Amino acid sequence: MKVDILAFGAHPDDVELGAAGTIAKSTAAGKKVGVIDLTAGELGTRGTPALRKKEAQKAATILKVAFRENMNFADGFFANDVSHQMQLIQKIRKYQPEIVLCNAIRDRHPDHAQGSDLVSKACFLSGLSKIETTSATGGLQSSWRPKQVLHYIQWKDITPDICLDISDFLDIKLEAVQAYTSQFYDPQSAAPETPISSKNFLESVRYRAQNLGRLVGIAAAEGFTVEKPVAVDSWEALL
Repeated sequence: MKVDILAFGAHPDDVELGAAGTIAKSTAAGKKVGVIDLTAGELGTRGTPALRKKEAQKAATILKVAFRENMNFADGFFANDVSHQMQLIQKIRKYQPEIVLCNAIRDRHPDHAQGSDLVSKACFLSGLSKIETTSATGGLQSSWRPKQVLHYIQWKDITPDICLDISDFLDIKLEAVQAYTSQFYDPQSAAPETPISSKNFLESVRYRAQNLGRLVGIAAAEGFTVEKPVAVDSWEALL
């Protein structure tokens, strides 16, 4: 299955926090989008891997993605090494995305920057024909390199290179985020508090989108950093 966009997150909920509006807007426009979580978030203070899997599938349904998979890498301990790179290269070649979305280039959680670097390197290596990989059926895969690798923004305030208008999809983004009832603000929960379980954090998800929108003259946006310049076909595309 070839997709237009393949979104990676180190943990279930990363993609929603960073790019759910972009994904919802893309699927509404008929684009095929897939999501791959690197870990099950098994070291998370709140929830369990089984519960987070259910939450991730609920969020995937809300966003109308074509599929959601989990690499089952070790939460907190996966590495940017040959073994992990090769596994991701197989996925990139299988789905042949034009655009890859992945974790922030730096962030509070070390897995986010690690996942960012890992996916970025795998995207480059996937384009090298001398690296051989096979499909699930044993056939030799063709090399493939996405046209763009975009890094969404998470905990830290990173200045974006580009902002995507999600004004009409902010409510869907928030719905997808709140599918993770174990992770975010729930006044009825008896689970331990974490930096992302506060009411303030949940409200900040809306505010960040609205603030990025304010900066570029629209109602709401998601920001991304890029690895190479983004081309536009006319000046009108900038207006």
